[in-house]
Amino acid sequence: MKIDLAKVKPYGDTLNDGKVQVSFTLPLPADELAYEAALEVARGMNLENPSIAHQESLDKNFSFYVVYGNYAKSVNVENITIEKVETKKMDMYGVQNFIKDHIKRDVVIVGAATGTDAHTVGIDAIMNMKGFAGHYGLERYIGIEALNMGSQVPNEELIKKSIEMKADVILVSQVVTQKGVHVDNLSNLIELLEAEGLRDKVLVVVGGPRITHELAKELGYDAGFGAKKYADDVASFIVQEMVNRNLV
Repeated sequence: MKIDLAKVKPYGDTLNDGKVQVSFTLPLPADELAYEAALEVARGMNLENPSIAHQESLDKNFSFYVVYGNYAKSVNVENITIEKVETKKMDMYGVQNFIKDHIKRDVVIVGAATGTDAHTVGIDAIMNMKGFAGHYGLERYIGIEALNMGSQVPNEELIKKSIEMKADVILVSQVVTQKGVHVDNLSNLIELLEAEGLRDKVLVVVGGPRITHELAKELGYDAGFGAKKYADDVASFIVQEMVNRNLV
């Protein structure tokens, strides 16, 4: 089956039928008026022939909808460009050998979920020894000294600990990103590092479910890692970038 990359559409039953399913909540009671309002919302999303598959009352003033429809447009994949981490990915043993051959000392990494972010699942998945989904965390790597400071760590405390440990890398996790709070917090960390004259002396990496490499670079970070990225992705970038920038 040959796909026209200039005209890619979602499909459900047959290729290019444009079938999609969306769900949303309306601040309306689950009545006939809200039903029609949900259809109008779907039409505003460029869905043709929308139909309400499910309408449910959440309470007397709110209702939930599942809507099917046909997406009218198509996507030209050939015109899409993305910014991503370009370093070669290695497994844990490959990273360990790279450190032994090219860095010849322990790589010191200090990480935390900073600001008001109370979630540790992301930073733990990358740093804790057991790791996540079969990918061991940085604490297990021979040649890496990793300190996980946990959650709700002020940027000032993260920098202080990084100075104390003479860290090569500062690793930041941001899980809660509502209303752009992560952007302010991440920008503040870079500003503090610049004020201390440390920005060019350490690698600064950020990760989280809504983080992209493009966003990270815009905010002044060296790399950003989003969903489906693991400790070996992060470690591969760190050790190769240290060598590339002569930070060994």
